[in-house]
Amino acid sequence: MPFIGNQPALSYTSFVKQDFTTSATTSYTLDQPVANENELALFINFVRQEPTTAYTASGTSLTLTSATSASDDMYCVFLGKAVQTVNPPSGSVGTAQIADLAVTSGKLASGVLPTNTPYFKAGIVEMSLAYNTYTKVTYGTEITDTDGGYNTSTSRFTVPSGGAGNYFIGAFYRPATGTDSQSYEILLYKNGSSLNNSEDIQGGSVNQSYNIISMFGVTSLAVGDYIEVYARQASTSGSFNIGYSNEGRFFGYKIIE
Repeated sequence: MPFIGNQPALSYTSFVKQDFTTSATTSYTLDQPVANENELALFINFVRQEPTTAYTASGTSLTLTSATSASDDMYCVFLGKAVQTVNPPSGSVGTAQIADLAVTSGKLASGVLPTNTPYFKAGIVEMSLAYNTYTKVTYGTEITDTDGGYNTSTSRFTVPSGGAGNYFIGAFYRPATGTDSQSYEILLYKNGSSLNNSEDIQGGSVNQSYNIISMFGVTSLAVGDYIEVYARQASTSGSFNIGYSNEGRFFGYKIIE
């Protein structure tokens, strides 16, 4: 048969067969629906029957002209179910047969692709910040915690089992009291030690009435490592509050690599 395009190298054809349990009746039910009797070949006692004359068929109903007996052997082959395709057999396709960038996300089952988890996010609780003293910031409201690594009572994220890797970490807060020239600082601590000098993930600001003090960066974390946020106000003696109107978040997620 002529066709448009390149000729397939191979094609695979299969037919569906149905065996019947016979009895003294003319009516049988087909496993596959057909448009008419010409779409199947019927055999009784190994002799092919003539469509229309010996039987008719429509949908899943098969009707014989003469009733069979329980001793008859009867089966049919669904000619309308013949399938010709160039699809290769299961398990025969390797990566070399798939074009680069040909597989889209719509062809992948849910959960196959990695996700940026563990992921956590916590909200700040307004607290007092003493002069020139590094104080752990209280992020005591849990917003999201995919793997149970965040502890609101300690304001600490601990890497859970299977969560080792590089993490993007961020935190910020807004001063609630003080003077406009007050200087504030925010730092990330890992396992009780500041990452200020080693990984440069810190931030600072002045003019407390308008600014959010924030820090962002990437750090490598192993299972069991924990991180916390510390802050300091360094310009004027006395204590000032941070966490104005709950404006503060501490969050992080594992980077897909």
